[in-house]
Amino acid sequence: MELLLSLCLLSLLVSIAATGSNDWVNHGGNMLNRRHADKETKISPGTASRLRLKWKFNAGRDISATPAISDGTLYLFIYFFIKMEPFISPAGTVSRSTPVIADDMLIFGLGGPAYVVAVKRSDGRLVWLTQLDKHYKALVTMSGTYYKGHFYVGTSSNEETVSFEQCCIFRGSFVKLSGRTGKILWRTYMLPDNFGRRGVYAGAAVWGSSPSIDIRRNHIYIATGNLYSAPKRVRECQERQNNRTDTATNDECVEPENHSDSILALDLDSGKIKWFNQLGGYDVWFFECNNVSNPKCPPGPNLGADFAAAPMMLTTYVNGIKRDLAVAVQKSGFAWALDRDNGNLIWSTVRYPQSGPGGLTGGGTWGAATDEKRVYTNIANSDRKNFTLQPSTKVTTGGGWVGMDSKNGSILWSTADPVNGTANGPVTVANGVLFAGSTFRQGPIYAMNANTGKILWSYNTGATIYGGASVSNGCIYFGHGYKVSVGLNDPGFTAGKSLFAFCVS
Repeated sequence: MELLLSLCLLSLLVSIAATGSNDWVNHGGNMLNRRHADKETKISPGTASRLRLKWKFNAGRDISATPAISDGTLYLFIYFFIKMEPFISPAGTVSRSTPVIADDMLIFGLGGPAYVVAVKRSDGRLVWLTQLDKHYKALVTMSGTYYKGHFYVGTSSNEETVSFEQCCIFRGSFVKLSGRTGKILWRTYMLPDNFGRRGVYAGAAVWGSSPSIDIRRNHIYIATGNLYSAPKRVRECQERQNNRTDTATNDECVEPENHSDSILALDLDSGKIKWFNQLGGYDVWFFECNNVSNPKCPPGPNLGADFAAAPMMLTTYVNGIKRDLAVAVQKSGFAWALDRDNGNLIWSTVRYPQSGPGGLTGGGTWGAATDEKRVYTNIANSDRKNFTLQPSTKVTTGGGWVGMDSKNGSILWSTADPVNGTANGPVTVANGVLFAGSTFRQGPIYAMNANTGKILWSYNTGATIYGGASVSNGCIYFGHGYKVSVGLNDPGFTAGKSLFAFCVS
């Protein structure tokens, strides 16, 4: 296990006040999943221009996830394929998620095979490892959330990359494990059992950010991805709907047990689905069907309505009434706010011009943020569509960032990436300042006024930014580099090797 520590998982002792209020314990910061440093006081719109590079650490490879922070120590992964034999076979594996602080342990998932691993925070020694799914394409891309001795995480896969003849049987699931032993305590699948047969339901991965936990309701909130395949009856239903000339709802072909493109509340104790809201309609897609004219492919539309992040929990006033909301942004570019009691829709940006254009990798992806006054999201604009910057009429073909009113979803501002890169990484908010990065080859990071979207400060890190910032005690921490996965064949993406600390001077 020492090899895992030295090549993949790094811990850095940094000068952070060792208090729990400054910790950043998973992808979303804590179990609210807001990506909000709510105790931050040193960083503000008035001081953001005084951010200065404090140190730069050579990690050796790409850093594509938000660093975790606990008790004055940073924990991060570098994107590097490692050997974990004899623990896991095959020998090559990787983790690209934020490691989760779990008392004296770190818990994290692997990007194939689909194991969850717990190690000692002090020295990286293996405590336990558990395989969540034996499908050969299964993996864990979600960061996970730890609460009262238990670890909660979803399973995903890259089965979408296989040939038409091989596709598809994987079913996304959500799992609760014992933090002490790694034993699986319950598992909830997002689709009906396909018994290993192709041509029926497959997909609905649970793959982004970290789930949020509602202690009062005993709920955990998650969101899911698209279908890889659907039963013949569903495909035929969609073909009939595509040929109709009258108006028809997009949900006619969505069956009740199809929890793809959905926001769900699960019971913390049992995993039982308490409520769900399917928000993507019919959305069946895999890579061979990028060419929509392929006659072997299921009928469209191919909406790209994945949720690439779990919902955030926030409380706000809607029409003068205090409401507890679960809010998430889709790869389609739409944001959705649901009532945490029952999953009913409170608002969505479908009512307005959408937050921004969707795309193969977003749209909104990997993680929005909220300070409860506003909801913030990236718009990756991976397909380079025209992106109208609300409330102006200016248009960009790059990515950008959007601020929305938490009460109703109305778009308050949109800011384009000044260098016209895509904006794939999650956003982070701290005391009125929004932090984000660009995939542009020089790797700019930005601090924006969260009220207006005005850029207050920027810095070129020298390589693509694909991850997000963690914030603590007047400092922000960013890694750079993404010449792997979807960035491998993108000429605009560049490799990096460094972790940066910027602090208010």
